[in-house]
Formats: sequence, C-alpha cells, structure tokens
Amino acid sequence: MCDKTAWSERLQPLIGSNGLQRLHDATVVVFGCGGVGSYAVEALARSGIGHLIIVDGDVVAPSNLNRQIMALQSTLTQSKSDVMAARCREIRPGIKVDSVPTYYDATTRARFFTGQPVDYVFDAIDSLTWKVDILKNCLDRKIPVLTATGMGNRFSPEALTITTLDKTHDDPLARNLRQALSKDGIRLADILCVFSKERPHKQPGVRIPASTVFVPATAGLLAASHIVKTILED
Repeated sequence: MCDKTAWSERLQPLIGSNGLQRLHDATVVVFGCGGVGSYAVEALARSGIGHLIIVDGDVVAPSNLNRQIMALQSTLTQSKSDVMAARCREIRPGIKVDSVPTYYDATTRARFFTGQPVDYVFDAIDSLTWKVDILKNCLDRKIPVLTATGMGNRFSPEALTITTLDKTHDDPLARNLRQALSKDGIRLADILCVFSKERPHKQPGVRIPASTVFVPATAGLLAASHIVKTILED
C-alpha cells in the first residue's frame, strides 16, 4: 500500500487517496539523466511514483553544474544515475528506485523491455540511433512513451510544449528523428515529444551546444507533469 506520510500531505488533497495509490503502483523508466532527465526524475519522485528506473552510463562533470540537478561539487565524477537514485531515497525513503549506470544500446535493450510491466517511458537521451530504438520498442509493446527533442542553444522556457513529432520545426534533432522514424513507416503523429518552439541560437565557430538551466529543467518538469497526469487518467 501507498505510504501516506508527511511528504504526501500537500499532494493528496489534489489527487485523492486513489490517485496516490495509482502513482505508487506505477513504474516509470527514464532514459538519460542529464539536464532534462534529472529534473524529470526528481519531479516524478516527489510526485509519488512508486518505482523509478533511472538509466544513464555517464558521470557528473564540471560542465553539468549549470543545469543538472544532481551536479554539485560533492558529486563530481560520481555516476549520474546513482546520485539521482540516492536523491530520490532522501526525498521518499519508501520509494523503489533502480539505478542502471549504463547506456541504452543493443546489448542492454532486453533488460528494459522484458520482465516486469512498465507504465511509462521517458526518453531523454541524445543519441539518435537509440532514441529511435527506444521509441520503436515502446510502440511495438504499446508502452506509453514521451521523447525529448533538442534543448541546447535555447533560452526561453515559455517556448516549451508537449506535442506530436509531426508538428516540430526548427530543431535538428527532431528533424533527424522524423526522418529516421518515417523511413521505418512510423506515423509521426503517434510520437509525443517535449519540444521547444524557440529557434536555437547557434554562435559561429562554437561546436559545443550552449545551455541554460531554464530550458532543460522546464522540459523535465513538463515531461514529469504529463507522465503523472497520464497515469492518473489511465
């Protein structure tokens, strides 16, 4: 049963005991624990999701300090998924959270798409190849999935929205994703995504994508809100 302790006293009046229980019974997988994924994980933990699976093979780096919620001087060089799992347990000791400090690829795919049921998947990775693979596997198994498009080189959180992939524009990652999925015969209108309507601001001669905290953090919170509402309404 759901542990209705102090953490939930401000949430229960909004969603009720049945809503709390429904969230407690849900399993959500988050692929990618960077600027977008880390805020999504934290929001899902604070919103009562009972089982979180956090997947990221990277470690916290100094360049993450400006935008990733787990990035602190004290966590540098540590596994991102391990640090986020520890944060979730500090927030809600009763939460079930699995840290998977590895990258999603063909060698790790089976562990996420076989076995226990999954209620929702959030894809917040950058690799086009594996974004496509995650989306195809979710569609094949009828697992609700939300994907994040590009958040770099943007400054305006108010430009973010959740829409379908066919309605995205001015986003190189979304464009490549549209092309790859279309080649496989997948309807773009069937793919939900977190998308910024803001055109990216690319500085001449700068190869590394620029980033603020505002845009990826808002994208992660928007994604978590959508996931929670979907589980409550299911």
